[in-house]
Amino acid sequence: MSVLYYVHDPMCSWCWAFRPVWERLQSQLPLSLKVKYLLGGLAPDSDLPMPAEMQQMIRHHWQVIEKKVPGTRFNYDFWSVCSPRRSTYPACRAVIAARNQHMALEDAMIRSIQHAYYLQARNPSDDDVLIALAIDLGLDAVRFRHDLNNPGTEAVLNSDILKGHEIGASGFPSLLLEEEGCIRQICIDYNDADLTLQQILANSM
Repeated sequence: MSVLYYVHDPMCSWCWAFRPVWERLQSQLPLSLKVKYLLGGLAPDSDLPMPAEMQQMIRHHWQVIEKKVPGTRFNYDFWSVCSPRRSTYPACRAVIAARNQHMALEDAMIRSIQHAYYLQARNPSDDDVLIALAIDLGLDAVRFRHDLNNPGTEAVLNSDILKGHEIGASGFPSLLLEEEGCIRQICIDYNDADLTLQQILANSM
């Protein structure tokens, strides 16, 4: 079976901008194509406050995205009501912990993290935020809390990161199509699902 790898980070702003196109794209993919998510691990664990210069850089990055991908929204209150840290590994582990309970909850957790971060001005670098999101999704909170910082979960994250490097992911998000042992990079269009779909179909025949 052909495999389409989606390499991402739940706290990557470009992944958030790509989400509407990604959802439309998935609804049009042939059933013969398996979609596999790989977590990229944008920023390792850190308890250090994010430097003011980096906060300003990311705020500017959001503004650029809003212009390049119309309809993408960000809640800038995040920078005043939260204590930002450059740390996305907790959110990545939360996706794995949700996946452990049910594969169908993997994307639901990604969406919940993105909404919390970009629309609700909550910080997914914090375990208590991630646990609250898990409870809202109906996950087993005790199991989720255990899995969130379990060494086995960290090992899965490291495996995802390594796999993404091995197949040639060049950033987040990345789409890579594996067909008969050959892996091709799929160019992403943030405003048109059809253009990306045409590439996938052309390379999967």
